[in-house]
Amino acid sequence: MKTQIDKLAWLYIKDKQVLMARSKGKEKFYLPGGKREQGESDQQALMREIKEELGIDLIENSLQRIGAFSAQADGKNMDCVVTLTCYKGDFIGDYRPESEIAELAWIGYQDKEKCSLATQKVLEYLKQQGTLE
Repeated sequence: MKTQIDKLAWLYIKDKQVLMARSKGKEKFYLPGGKREQGESDQQALMREIKEELGIDLIENSLQRIGAFSAQADGKNMDCVVTLTCYKGDFIGDYRPESEIAELAWIGYQDKEKCSLATQKVLEYLKQQGTLE
């Protein structure tokens, strides 16, 4: 039986690159975001997770759903699939890596191998859309 992990992710794109995070103790970069808590909407969960990871406030009414992307979960067996539901939107504040984040990086399509498999699928989609080079 397949295990499904459902996550939300925030896309911040600038100069044909995407802001990515790497957790402490991990090698791969991923899109900032995380899992919903019971009773949270996508927007509420994403706003909470981004505040925890980057220290910024997403503007709720600016959030736009981009799509959902699934792949084998990073570091898990083949039966474990993660689905990233991605949003873009504006924010207030200056982003910085908070406690669970080791580093932030701007990553373009050419560096997709540095990212988790689900994040690579998002990068492929953005390249097809002409958002990344």
